[in-house]
Amino acid sequence: MHYPKANKKLISLAVAGACAAFGVSAYAQDAVDATGDTTAQAGVQQVVVSGIRQSMASSLNLKRNSDGIVDGIVAEDMGKFPDTNLAESLQRISGVSIDRVNGEGQKVTVRGIGPDFNMVLLNGRQMPTSNLGDLNGRAFDFSNLASEAISQLQVYKTSRAETPTGGIGATINVITARPLDRLGTYSSIGVKMMDDTSNKNLPNDERADSSFTPEFSGIYTTTSKDGKWGLGLSASYQERNLGYNQAAVSSGWKGPYRGDDTTSWGIIPQTGATNRPTGDTVYEVPQNLNYSFTGVKRQRTNGQLTLQFAPVKELVTTLDYTYSQNKLQTKRNDLSAWFNFGPSTSSWTNGPVAAPLVYTEQLPAGNADIAMGGGNFATKTDNKSLGFNAQWRATNDLKLEFDAHHSTAESMADSPYGSFNTLGTASFSRGDTSVDFSKDFPVLSIAGADFVRAPQQVTGSNFQNGYMKGKIEQYQAKGRLRMLESSNLNFGLGVIKVSNRSAVSNNQRDDTWGGATKPSDYPSSLWHPATVRGYFDQIDGSGNPNLFNNFYTFNFNEVRDVAARVTGKPQLYVAKNTFDTDQRTTEDTKNLYLQFNTDWDTRFPMHTAIGVRYEKTDVVSTALVPAATAYSWNSQNEFGVIMGAPTFTTLTGKYNNLLPSVDWDMDLRSDMKVRASYGETIGRPRYDQIAGGQILDLGARVEGGTGRQGNPALKPVKSKNFDLSFEWYYAKQSFASVNAFYKDLENYAGQSQVIETPFNLHTPVGGALWNEALANGCPTSDTSCIRNYIFRNHPTAPGVTPGPVDSIGNTTGSIVGQPNDPIANFRITSYSNQKKASLNGLEFNVQHMFNNGFGVSANYTYVHSGLRYDNKSVGEQFALIGLSNSYNVVGIFENERVNARLAWNWRGEFLSSTFDSAGPNPIYVEPYGQLDLSLGYNITEKLSVQFEGINLTNETSRSHGRAKEMAEYVTQTGPRYMLGMRYKF
Repeated sequence: MHYPKANKKLISLAVAGACAAFGVSAYAQDAVDATGDTTAQAGVQQVVVSGIRQSMASSLNLKRNSDGIVDGIVAEDMGKFPDTNLAESLQRISGVSIDRVNGEGQKVTVRGIGPDFNMVLLNGRQMPTSNLGDLNGRAFDFSNLASEAISQLQVYKTSRAETPTGGIGATINVITARPLDRLGTYSSIGVKMMDDTSNKNLPNDERADSSFTPEFSGIYTTTSKDGKWGLGLSASYQERNLGYNQAAVSSGWKGPYRGDDTTSWGIIPQTGATNRPTGDTVYEVPQNLNYSFTGVKRQRTNGQLTLQFAPVKELVTTLDYTYSQNKLQTKRNDLSAWFNFGPSTSSWTNGPVAAPLVYTEQLPAGNADIAMGGGNFATKTDNKSLGFNAQWRATNDLKLEFDAHHSTAESMADSPYGSFNTLGTASFSRGDTSVDFSKDFPVLSIAGADFVRAPQQVTGSNFQNGYMKGKIEQYQAKGRLRMLESSNLNFGLGVIKVSNRSAVSNNQRDDTWGGATKPSDYPSSLWHPATVRGYFDQIDGSGNPNLFNNFYTFNFNEVRDVAARVTGKPQLYVAKNTFDTDQRTTEDTKNLYLQFNTDWDTRFPMHTAIGVRYEKTDVVSTALVPAATAYSWNSQNEFGVIMGAPTFTTLTGKYNNLLPSVDWDMDLRSDMKVRASYGETIGRPRYDQIAGGQILDLGARVEGGTGRQGNPALKPVKSKNFDLSFEWYYAKQSFASVNAFYKDLENYAGQSQVIETPFNLHTPVGGALWNEALANGCPTSDTSCIRNYIFRNHPTAPGVTPGPVDSIGNTTGSIVGQPNDPIANFRITSYSNQKKASLNGLEFNVQHMFNNGFGVSANYTYVHSGLRYDNKSVGEQFALIGLSNSYNVVGIFENERVNARLAWNWRGEFLSSTFDSAGPNPIYVEPYGQLDLSLGYNITEKLSVQFEGINLTNETSRSHGRAKEMAEYVTQTGPRYMLGMRYKF
């Protein structure tokens, strides 16, 4: 128990009551300091962590002895964390779910609150974020950190006055080893060999030479005999070669439309549709279907150096430096077909949301493009953190602490070809095109394909260069004053400056998708025949005999070099060194907190912690954005915005918050505890939501363009959190608990779209030349006819620049809007504090250790909110992202020689986005479960071997839109296996 024996006096009661009345906050004890100092624990025994059972027992003690509701994972031994990925460890905690990228855990959702609103600390310090996959998010990417140097993960589900704000779902503290925590010299080294089978299931142009890759790790700590100084050093290097294959409606679903709507452009025709949607039934049509095959090579380097010096018993200073680098090299090929929303036949599911079972467009000429793109790009992310901490016990009753750190996270391109690219090629021989959505795997069928008559040629290209850097400077001063016999007053103040920079450039040749070159420019040896079916053999429907199975892959570098040479424009086939947009945001926050903790010597011993935190934040956001000069029609259904010189704009905002918190727990008896907590927390908006400047997307369509604009005056999301739990510790290493929680959230930034006309750009759509083409027999939906008419009848008109005739007889070139043409509309996405939400849930936990070496840990989380996406609604909506039920079951066995862990993790369906690539449409991730195995054998006391298997049952993942048949992404990866050896010196 953590309650000291005390005889409560009247003066103690008076002080406690006064502090409660004024909202003063403090902690009677912390299970572990926010900085990871285990020496400050009050009443918590220090143990030498060793083995699975001891790890689980230590996690149990962390939960039992903490203020509020806290869960955690403790390392089995120095340098031996239970999982190779921290996110995959966290998912084993009740209420925590993960998002996977490349088959590996990357971001966490806690109690239905998405990754942007969970705060990650390293030794109590707020960490910057950087992720080119989410250029403006706040979510921490756990794939950047190896687990070997981690000693403990702590998940604080209730608020704490001394904890940096930002975690509405939870605050996650990642704690590294400190040499003075364990006197003496300890070291270990580990080697592993990984076999990622997903690499084997790739075309040759994407596959790495071997699926076997090495991992090395080592940790060394030593202290002086008198405990006055200590040194700790850890390092790891890991390689991984992996792959994933994906079927996707990657450009989103066009719509939604209502069955009684006969005016919208691109809806299905009145005839030729079986079970056609009618009345108020909502439906959508696919914009394209894409099969992609992606190979990734990863090199991850982690290291930490820690120096500690305690010149006197009362003073401990720590200087530490943490470094990580994550490098990715990606190769991909794809096969895709775009729909032009011309004549079609289709069959549909029943309403109220109708999805196409089969959608077919007629292309009688058989000269449309069968697109086969490729990419070759690389990125790297560097994380650096330098920190200093000093803890001074000034008197027996007063402890003071100062902590400072400077940390950066920087992501950038690691290739002259940028951080992402696409080199488009095509065979212009596509006839009728159909997709069957009736099974999990969407089946593409193409009639009339003839790669001999119409060989591959390069069409268009896009080279992107992304950059993101987060920087944090944080200073914290804390104190803990013991008052009377059983109370503590915790106090502190701090300042933190968070800077974020995100920039991107786009070098796109979009005036040539009809053919930048001709087939004869490319030797046939450049194109490598491949088949689709085998790469999706785990997904239901891939065996359909109607699948268009044959396509070509290619070596990106070889084809790019030829295209750069034959076009005479090599500058278009690399990434630009300058950025088109550059957004820079700074948040300066000052904070102070008080918290009063006290124990109550009543019949049922109680403990209370009453606290308050005050924060004031100033926001400055500056953005370099390009000024648009013209609107250009570049190919059949491709429009583009022509940009001029960029300009800087600056916007500001500010807000302050007073955040109270109350934790109470009571011992019903020595092995039973009840808890209740109330706290208010905030989660700051994403950086793209507060970025200054309006950014127009370069690509556009017949109906207009798109863009986005931030709002630095946004307030953070504020949550009022209520928690109630019952815990039964019925054996030394066993317990059962149930937790109920409720969150009332306000000030969500609603994402809405408005129609605007920025820069008054003129579009040729509906202009004089367009209307003349219609008057001379061109249908409105036949944009090729309209373009050919304009090029052939007005080749010298202002804004008209004809190009060569392509292989199917269409004139290429561009048509730029003129002053007398209509003004182009843009759908601009912006943000405002307009949304409220609430959610509630239950967490069930049980951990039982048998006397024969076996044990089991299981938990289930139920989360509910009335604010869900309405699939039947046509307008824009707000709904909670990431809300899902989940459960975990882990079985273990351990004796002196053998240790084993078998874990099944399951997450239910959840809404991952309210916008797909086409607009305001939902994306749901379907239920996913994964089985992992770990087996270890201790050859000697110092030497052990380990086998690990991840995703043993080769699970696949799938997401869909408003209906299950509206496939968004269907992904197949594969199991991965690791065999390792570890030696302790």
